[in-house]
Amino acid sequence: MMQTEPKALALDIRDVSKRYGPRWALARLSYSLPLGTSLLLTGHNGSGKSTLLRIIATSSSPTAGGLSVLGLDAREQREDVRRQTALLSHSSFLYEDLTAEQNLLLLARLLGAAHARDIVSGLLTKVGLATRADHAVRTFSAGMRKRLAIARVLLKQPRLVLLDEPFGELDPAGIAAMEKIIGEMQDKGTTVILATHLIEQGRALTQRRLHLREGRAVAA
Repeated sequence: MMQTEPKALALDIRDVSKRYGPRWALARLSYSLPLGTSLLLTGHNGSGKSTLLRIIATSSSPTAGGLSVLGLDAREQREDVRRQTALLSHSSFLYEDLTAEQNLLLLARLLGAAHARDIVSGLLTKVGLATRADHAVRTFSAGMRKRLAIARVLLKQPRLVLLDEPFGELDPAGIAAMEKIIGEMQDKGTTVILATHLIEQGRALTQRRLHLREGRAVAA
């Protein structure tokens, strides 16, 4: 009988803890996620979801423990991890005085993308902002900023996408567009980790679930 090789891991978390002053946001959390698998991350406010996503994205470091992301040591190979991951968080990382198009073109050129203007035009159409391409971001609603932020994620073409409450501030059309984009990323083999309070919506988009309570993994 032939044995199948274990699937490569997108994420290998080993006893990760994170402390802010006297409070432990994460407490000896261990979890592994196969490459190309989508994960729903749930828990009440303050359970550690956003902290965990920031640690995976290497924008924060654990107080204790270690983790590998896409087979890379998150501490020793931080820049390699960052090149292959993208985080959609509560901060949009957009330049307020630049237009939607200028924001994306700036990132495209930093990434060395060929045919940057054509790529940016296509992404603005995908997220429903083609008619606002030449408008300054400071004039955008919260929902429009979220659409532009997901365009930034797509522009990077990451192997691992971390989505922290991606449906917040979006209208029904924006939510439908976000669901479609998440599905398309998964179809391309991208590993998606989705943190949301919309449990049923999240279940429909993911294959696994990790539920946190006071920084620990518990049964949902």
